[in-house]
Amino acid sequence: MAPRSSSSSTATAPPLTIGQAAARSGVSARMVRHYETLGLLPAVSRTDAGYRLYGDADVHSLRFIKRARDLGFSIDEIQQLVGLWHDRSRSSAAVKRIARTHLDDLDRRIAELQAMRGTLAHLVHGCRGDHRPDCPILEDLAGSGLPR
Repeated sequence: MAPRSSSSSTATAPPLTIGQAAARSGVSARMVRHYETLGLLPAVSRTDAGYRLYGDADVHSLRFIKRARDLGFSIDEIQQLVGLWHDRSRSSAAVKRIARTHLDDLDRRIAELQAMRGTLAHLVHGCRGDHRPDCPILEDLAGSGLPR
């Protein structure tokens, strides 16, 4: 398995297969290919047989992407963050703006979930849960009072 080029592998460590890079980064091989297709990960070198070869920098990028996904950033936001991460002349204000917008979105979604939880808790509390057929949960879901 001789590499055609060594653009992403390093001299300090032998190149990694996609499975090895996936295991070291905590990302599935399928997602590694997906991130490469999306441009989140630069195209990597390949062997003469076409196998992808990854270096330590690629694994580091995959970990960065995984951490951003774990924090709920969208693919578009991650593309921006990866670009800023690689841009040594970036301003931290640009990074903070992306994170702040994401945080505001998380706060909005949490508020919506809390409202849903409160409504459902109220309905569960009001349901006797016995052998009788009347159920405030079903009545609410049916639109109580609306024609069926």
